[in-house]
Amino acid sequence: MFFDPWWFSYLFLGAFVGFFAGLLGVGGGGIMVPVLTTLFVMQGFPMDKVVHLALGTSMAAIVLTSFASLRAHHRHGAVRWDIVRTITPGILVGTFGATFIASRVPSEPLAVFFACFMAYVSVQMLLNVKPKPSRDLPGPVGMTAVGSGIGGVSALVAIGGGSLSVPFMTWCNVKVHNAIGTSAAIGLPIAIAGTVGYLVNGWSAEGMPDFSFGFVNLPAFVLLSVASVYTAPLGARLAHKLPVTTLKKVFAGLLVALCLKMLHTVFF
Repeated sequence: MFFDPWWFSYLFLGAFVGFFAGLLGVGGGGIMVPVLTTLFVMQGFPMDKVVHLALGTSMAAIVLTSFASLRAHHRHGAVRWDIVRTITPGILVGTFGATFIASRVPSEPLAVFFACFMAYVSVQMLLNVKPKPSRDLPGPVGMTAVGSGIGGVSALVAIGGGSLSVPFMTWCNVKVHNAIGTSAAIGLPIAIAGTVGYLVNGWSAEGMPDFSFGFVNLPAFVLLSVASVYTAPLGARLAHKLPVTTLKKVFAGLLVALCLKMLHTVFF
């Protein structure tokens, strides 16, 4: 049928993700992937494809928010475009290439990898871990290698890469506000390359649900994107009025709970 009541859940999820992305400056993949996995299972999507669909759809939904974030940071002069130029080739290769790996890995190992990485992100948030500047940025070859690694992991967990690129740049003596702004700019090629990769790798997959193009579910992608675009500015406005440090700890706990729920859904 043309309309599915489940689509309302995508709107609510998008609104929630957008709000917290604006409030805490974190990407939405950590929430979207486990929740979408659960929603897709509840709708009877193929069990061997639910995590792949959640990853691809989340990556596609990040494209618009990444572009909006890039523009905002660019207006404030926070983007180091010299870094973006040197790291983007590696980002594109690593992200696109990792989707070929992800498409050939069963849902269960993918879910475990995702949960482990999100546990790492949660610990970072809980402990407010920030590496001390201790070196300079590597040369073009080194930046390409780093970009490939960041892009590869980002594709496997459907994130914009900030949890990896910001600590790396801070470690390399890039000022924090520039690291955050540059990470936002890097998030766009990650999202685009990841989306294309999941589209290509899922295009010939059999038994896919209606309205799915490759590993991207169109209704979920559209509704998540629309809702998050409206609620992200609201979260950003409240960032200076709410106890963000406390909320980050709550958010970290939520990430862990959602990952445990996803593992339970996939394995049991």
